[in-house]
Parts: sequence; C-alpha cells; structure tokens
Amino acid sequence: MTAYNDAPGTEDGLRRSLGVDRRRFLSTCTAAAAAAVAAPVFGAAPAFAHQGHGHGHGHDHGHGHGQALVPADKRGIILYTVRDATGRDPLSTSLPSGFREVFKQLARFGYRQVEFAGFGQHANAPGGSNLETVEGAKLLRSWLDDYGLRAQGNHGFIPSSWPLSQSDLDEFKRQLEIANILGMEHMGTGGDPTGSAYRADWDVAADKWNALGRIARRAGIKLYTHNHDAAYGFLLDGGPLDDQGRPTRSSGVRKLEYFLKVTDPKAVWLEMDIFWAHVAQYKFHTYTALDGSQRENVFDPAALVRRNNKRYPLFHAKDGVANTTSGDGYDMVPFGTGIIDYRTFFSRVGEARYRNPMVEQDNAPSATDPAQSLNHARIGYEGIAALRK
Repeated sequence: MTAYNDAPGTEDGLRRSLGVDRRRFLSTCTAAAAAAVAAPVFGAAPAFAHQGHGHGHGHDHGHGHGQALVPADKRGIILYTVRDATGRDPLSTSLPSGFREVFKQLARFGYRQVEFAGFGQHANAPGGSNLETVEGAKLLRSWLDDYGLRAQGNHGFIPSSWPLSQSDLDEFKRQLEIANILGMEHMGTGGDPTGSAYRADWDVAADKWNALGRIARRAGIKLYTHNHDAAYGFLLDGGPLDDQGRPTRSSGVRKLEYFLKVTDPKAVWLEMDIFWAHVAQYKFHTYTALDGSQRENVFDPAALVRRNNKRYPLFHAKDGVANTTSGDGYDMVPFGTGIIDYRTFFSRVGEARYRNPMVEQDNAPSATDPAQSLNHARIGYEGIAALRK
C-alpha cells in the first residue's frame, strides 16, 4: 500500500505522501512563515535550519560538513525570481535596479549562473528597456563577464507555427544568435510542448521539437522545455472513445515520459522544475486503465531523471511547505526553508558537474517590500550552498 491510499486531504495522508514524520510536518506548517522572513539585502547571512537539506551556513568557502551537492560554480538563479528588481526604475530607489546592478548583487550573494526570463528592463536602466538585440546581448554579456556570471539558459521564443513559417524560423535563428553572444549552452521555454492529454498531439509536438532542436544543435545550443505539474499527468491513449473520437483511458504512461521516448536525445532536452514535479507526485497518482480499473502509480521525480540521465542538464530548484488545503499539496517558500528533500534528490540524480540548478521562487516579488525578492534570492543561495552529502 502506498501513501496515496490514505484519504485525500487528511493531514496524515498528505504527511505520508510528502515523506515526513508528524513532528516535522507540524513544525514546518507552523514555522514556515517565520523561517522565510528575510534580513536586509546587504545584511548578514541568514541563520536557518533546512530539514532534509544538510547543514552549513553562509557562502561556500569550504564551510559545512561533507562534499557540496551543488558545486559552487553550478549555483544559479532564474531572473524571474527578481523580475521586479530588473524592471524597476533606478532613478526612484537606492535598491539594485536593472540587469547590471542586479547581476552585481547576485554575484555578491555567491551565484555564478543565471537563466534569463526575457530581456526587458526599465527604460532608465543602463542599456535601455529592450536588450533583446545583438547589441543588447553584447552589453549583457559584458556585465555578466564583469561579475563572473555565466548565462546558462533562458525562457524565450519557441515558434508557434508548425510547419514553421519563414518569419518564425528567422526569429528562432535570431534568438540562437543572441544565445550564442550571451554564452549560453542552452536555450528554452517555460511552456509545455503541448497542453493536450492525447498521444497524437504529443507526436506532433515531438516532430516540431525534433526539428527545432536540430536547428539549435547546428548553432551549438541545446534546446530545452521547462515543465510544470500538468506535463506529468497520464496520457489518454486507449479505451473507449468519447463523442469526438478521442481516447478516454490510459496505459499509465505520463505525457512527458512519452515525449522523452519519441524525441531525439541529441536534439531535445528538459529542465525539471523540482517543486512542480513534487506537486505532480501529489496530484497524479491514479489513473483509469484501459480495462476501466483504477490503477495507482506514484511519480518519482528523481527516478525519471536517472532513467533519462543526460536529458536533464537544467533544474529549477524551488521549495515548498505542506498545505493540506491546497490542491497542489504545497505552498511555495524561499529555497532552503521548506520540506522538499533536496539533499536526497540531488544525491539520487548525481552528475553534479553536469546539472545546472537554478534557484527560483515565483512569488518572491512583494508589493509592500521592494527588497524582498533579492532577500529571498540571498536566502536561496544560502540554501543551495548548504546542501551536503
């Protein structure tokens, strides 16, 4: 019997499905808000204990016990986490604003990699509002180099047309040029290849991504897709047809697992958002089989990575605390202050020199505290540096 045989929505059922004991579950739920409170951006490093994340505080200069699970030069952040900072007017605040000053601050925290989520910033920031040009990319690259940062990927343009229109193909190639100027090994998107539950649509998506991936490979770039929980739902690939002729039951194959099977491993790559993969573990644990019976299949995110080892060069590392009232099973919190067991996850997936984890927190920006997102970025760095074998 697995954890998902417990009644959904109960404290014990959620607690067991998340793999925590009762004391840890209760203490996390009651203390998470306090643990997430940030110190000033330029203040001292936060003192926190991360359950399941190992030990150690401060920047990684040989501190802590055991070998670092994420090497210092692999610790990154997606700039979506601090989008309010890159987007604010530097003439209206003393806080870091615009790409150049945000890069400087992130480097001070200890980050060595960034992932872009667009190339726009406030018009008053150095370089102006739109850096999504060849000249803009050269300027961004100069700032990255100045602060010892490397651009490792982005969430950007994927053509909507298929077969590709000439205009979409031209724009895709322009984006590859920008990626190369920035020094990226990877170029990607934040969306699924398709939102469909049907195998035929995933076959079409695979054809498109195989073609795009081969174009990217010729430019020296690995093309990747970033996925949230929905992509780990079960594919509808058999059983009785509905009134539109579509299958209604599943053989138990998850959508993204099928995509991995039918795409070229030399052309198409993936970025696992580890938080949303754990949400999928919570949500998608049973399916209606081809014979109409209910089957159970609990998703194991780390096992999927291990089975498709080199397909996962990138991760989003975001944290959560248990929430028995949420359909997702978790609430998002700064990395290092939640209950997702990153120490075990990174130990299981291995290949530390190959993986590139990007700290992310979707809800880091605050309408009332303009310093919050950078504070949470700092807390996230401390959390990822603390992970030890």
